[in-house]
Amino acid sequence: MTAQTTAQSTALLAGEPDHSNYTARHLLVLEGLDAVRKRPGMYIGSTDSRGLMHCLWEIIDNSVDEALGGFGDRIEVLLHADGSVEVRDNGRGIPVDVEPKTGLSGVEVVMTKLHAGGKFGGGSYAASGGLHGVGASVVNALSARLDIEVDRGGHTHAISFRRGVPGEFADLGADAPFSSGNGLRRIKKIPKTRSGTRTRYWADRQIFLKDAALDLELLHARARQTAFLVPGLTLVVRDERNGANQGEVDEQVFHYSGGISEFCEYLAPDRALCDVLRFTGSGTFKETVPVLDEQGHMVPTEVQRELGVDVALRWGTGYDSTLRSFVNIIATPKGGTHVAGFDQALRRTVNDALRSAKLLRVAEDDITKDDATEGLTAVVTVRLAEPQFEGQTKEVLGTSAAARIVQNVVSKELKAFLTSTGRDHKAQARAVLEKVVSAARTRIAARQHKEAQRRKTALETSALPAKLADCRSDDVDRSELFIVEGDSALGTAKLARNSEFQALLPIRGKILNVQKASVSDMLKNAECAAIIQVIGAGSGRTFDIDQARYGKIIFMADADVDGSHIRCLLLTLFQRYMRPMVEAGRVFAAVPPLHRIELSRPKKGQDKYVYTYSDAELKRTLLEFQRKGVVWKDPVQRYKGLGEMDADQLAETTVDPRHRTLRRINLGDLEAAERVFDLLMGNEVAPRKEFITNSASLLDRSRIDA
Repeated sequence: MTAQTTAQSTALLAGEPDHSNYTARHLLVLEGLDAVRKRPGMYIGSTDSRGLMHCLWEIIDNSVDEALGGFGDRIEVLLHADGSVEVRDNGRGIPVDVEPKTGLSGVEVVMTKLHAGGKFGGGSYAASGGLHGVGASVVNALSARLDIEVDRGGHTHAISFRRGVPGEFADLGADAPFSSGNGLRRIKKIPKTRSGTRTRYWADRQIFLKDAALDLELLHARARQTAFLVPGLTLVVRDERNGANQGEVDEQVFHYSGGISEFCEYLAPDRALCDVLRFTGSGTFKETVPVLDEQGHMVPTEVQRELGVDVALRWGTGYDSTLRSFVNIIATPKGGTHVAGFDQALRRTVNDALRSAKLLRVAEDDITKDDATEGLTAVVTVRLAEPQFEGQTKEVLGTSAAARIVQNVVSKELKAFLTSTGRDHKAQARAVLEKVVSAARTRIAARQHKEAQRRKTALETSALPAKLADCRSDDVDRSELFIVEGDSALGTAKLARNSEFQALLPIRGKILNVQKASVSDMLKNAECAAIIQVIGAGSGRTFDIDQARYGKIIFMADADVDGSHIRCLLLTLFQRYMRPMVEAGRVFAAVPPLHRIELSRPKKGQDKYVYTYSDAELKRTLLEFQRKGVVWKDPVQRYKGLGEMDADQLAETTVDPRHRTLRRINLGDLEAAERVFDLLMGNEVAPRKEFITNSASLLDRSRIDA
């Protein structure tokens, strides 16, 4: 054994890498579409359902680019029963003539060459979604079979591919016999006025996961979104996968003429505080890009670009914000420079308007982006040639000039709205500015009261209201908070409760009607502030249900009209500022009895006292006793309020979990609940007066305690 061999053996035994065997033959050169099949995640993000959907987006976006350029107005997407997907359009059709540099037809260049297409030189599209020239070729590489037909120049041209290799299949289906080498061929004559492209492909299951599937709801949402962004375009989605044998298919047609203004209204989850505002404008910038010259060479050239801005927005009465951003109709869910420009313009312009209107005091800090976007629904779109995206999935715009241009357009248009002297716009602008100020002050108040949101902090600082009779248990799932009507009922309730897990908070009379009051007025109200403080989870947008100190919130009010009013006011507070508690089914109303029947001679095993909860139940019970010969003492006691019960009676009927009845407050239909609360508790007096007038004849007067 030579000294060199011995040294190599020693190095391997020591765990050191053997560099001597690493030569040029270990280098692998991936040519053409092989790189896509080797690393598909680089091009479509993943090989699960998300990647499968991305392939479909690439083909659809090519057709949308034609419509965006004014060359087509209809796109059909067909999900066939055999697992294939087909996209049809009536655009110009992919070029079928020979590309001089490669000697291939235009269709073959587009489908087999990475970074090839009509979106580099600037002569084909003013604005497009497909920008890297890899979309169609990537789908081709990741398909077991792809068929494409092009109507152009009075003929229909066709070609097929098997995993990126051109050729011809002998039959239908991805597994049909295939012969490679055949290029683009003419198959029939058509009218010269007819043009378009039809692409049908079968995703390669060697690449995609077995459970990867197309999401029809997501496809519908994307088609609807595109129809909003390209007014006049008709998108048809036809699903033949499930009902093809029975002749039943799911077909949806999307066509909108209102553009992003209609889209903004569609996205808005709440009632409008102002009209949908439409801001449009443009700006120019210069950049150096490689451009194809007449000889087909890439030459660095400084070009002047134009960037068009189109923004629709409106504020609503809710707390959540919705922002959708697009570049050439391609969604950018992770934002980018255009969204950064929009955010900056919004914050600065609203701040300036608040200072000018003196709604924001000198000593107060500027509002934040979250304050300005509370209740905001916005659609931000920009159009430009060759935008710079971060990655093939196009989720983030990187063109730096977009931030400046969007900011200039939005600042100018928004300032004009907020400072408008027109009667309608002035009132709407004032309402928007007051909402933003209210959001800012609520955020500051929430921050100041953050220590009161946790039980430990609250107890250590003695910040909880003195009138709270807290429980001993720290187990949130077990603990209960009774919000009790009046101090008089509190004394009896203290004796009736189990202090281990039941807490009591008395409220004095009727709390503030928060449907009509502002946030600041609500926080100033002692009863509302005490309830929010005791629950300890914040309010409004800052409400965190995981920080709630009690598992159940129970309204305990008298069984009369005033008690019903108090329960309604409490529910208004919870519905508006602590809605997650209601949605989680953690808010209840106690059901105290209305009557107590004392039996004169109860039989063995029969309770001496029988409770009823309505006049109808009392009548039925007395008739039943009369039929059975049960004797009771007259008169039957009618409870005017919780204070008339002693502790044992209150515990037995209303407080003890073993015997009580609770009514769960359920907001299953939130929109209907919103309308009812707005009718009964809102600022508009006329609808409420009409409701009372129309309902007066239906009132059962015997239910009124007079």
